[in-house]
Amino acid sequence: MKGIIFTEFLTMVEKEFSMDMVDTIIEKSNVSSKGAYTAVGTYSHQEMNLLVQALSAETNIKPENLLVAFGRYLFQTLSTAYPHFVNNAKDVLDFLSSIENYIHIEVRKLYPDAELPKFQSSYLSATQLELIYTSERHYGALAEGLILGALDFYHKEGNLEKEVLENKSVKFTISLNG
Repeated sequence: MKGIIFTEFLTMVEKEFSMDMVDTIIEKSNVSSKGAYTAVGTYSHQEMNLLVQALSAETNIKPENLLVAFGRYLFQTLSTAYPHFVNNAKDVLDFLSSIENYIHIEVRKLYPDAELPKFQSSYLSATQLELIYTSERHYGALAEGLILGALDFYHKEGNLEKEVLENKSVKFTISLNG
């Protein structure tokens, strides 16, 4: 997992809770990196699991809810750092449908060793998109937060339905209002 995910997670924890909380979860999670992440480094996703679990224990917020909140936060950060990804899309559904065949291709150019999840998209109508997320890491909640962050970015309201599938996948159905 790329270090930018870790650095942004710790930045979110600092902003939403405190720097002391960052220190606490690093200490309590006993991660091998000792919390010394660089944005371009690569780290085990197990370290993220340990950090999220430690934050959950400290805050009494379910890990899934923390990952959704982090996904929303992360989308804001990534859209600022990589504006061409969001600016090239005509709307939120166009953006979401471009993840696998445009954004991930560009990400692999920057980070050839990145282990990215798979996103399969299909339009159900002009205002409805099905997006199937598949990953060995089981970060469907993070993907959900990123989708919600995209809806926020494009100022769109809608309904997000989630169905966990048997093959390490989550099917999201995004239905826009109006």
